[in-house]
Amino acid sequence: MRYFLLFLSMLAAFAQTRTLQPSLMEDAGKENLPSQKLGVDDLIAVSVYDAPELTRTLRVEEDGTIHLPLLKDGVKASGMFARQLETSIAAALKSEQILVDPFVKVTVVEYHSRPISVMGAVHKPVVFQSVGKVTLLDALARAEGLTNDAGTEVLITRGGAAEGGQVKMVQRISVKKLMKDADPALNYELHGGEEIRAPEAGKIFVVGNVKKPGAFPVRDANDNSVLRMVALSEGLLPFASKEAYIYRRDEKGAKQEIPVALDKIMQRKSPDVTLETGDMFYIPDNKTRRTTFTVIDRITAFGASTASGLLIWH
Repeated sequence: MRYFLLFLSMLAAFAQTRTLQPSLMEDAGKENLPSQKLGVDDLIAVSVYDAPELTRTLRVEEDGTIHLPLLKDGVKASGMFARQLETSIAAALKSEQILVDPFVKVTVVEYHSRPISVMGAVHKPVVFQSVGKVTLLDALARAEGLTNDAGTEVLITRGGAAEGGQVKMVQRISVKKLMKDADPALNYELHGGEEIRAPEAGKIFVVGNVKKPGAFPVRDANDNSVLRMVALSEGLLPFASKEAYIYRRDEKGAKQEIPVALDKIMQRKSPDVTLETGDMFYIPDNKTRRTTFTVIDRITAFGASTASGLLIWH
């Protein structure tokens, strides 16, 4: 009986020592990130049951491997899931006769191999890691959305290896279809390595005799007419000329002057004229009309003064 009780006490002590080590592994797994394939520079925590000298945090090296103490060669980690890496580490420890039946736990601490960058006409350009499911709209939300200067497209640049080189593939996404029409097919899932750029919209410049001169972004290439530009600039001033001019660069960079029958367009006697991105629309001053108005204004003021008995000489 005495030997039996001694055996039970030894068995309980052995079981207690065996339950201490898994607590380290459980703690390492509490912050586990969504399962994704590992890449260079990712940070992982490796826990080996009953082998504290092998339990440590490691970063995937440039050659795609990790190195554990006592192992002669590195273990390939890049391109593998955490579960697959656990199997590889256990096999390496067993093949080199370090442990008889190793039990390995791999936990992803930080991803650094899946950067997504968002830049251009966004409120807050940002670079972040793709962890879990990330869509195009998620990425734009991280950048706090598009600015008022954003154009009509969002560009997604993806990198891929082909024939030993790095090939860049660019996808053009319509902002209208993505945002306004909410087309789910355009809300692409991102996996890391993408560059998202929101180019600024092209502008048309309106100067001269308008109430609000300025540069106006081109939102729709089919709706950039003279009437629209006059409306955006809040209308013409009283002494605007009947004829305006469009200044445009040709393919060789030479400046062209294109006359526009502004008065006839405003009176709907002539068809509207379409402007192009980068055009300068100039409405000159009608000097003859301004001079005539000035003379009439002075005569009117003179008549009013003499009628009241006051005559002021200038």
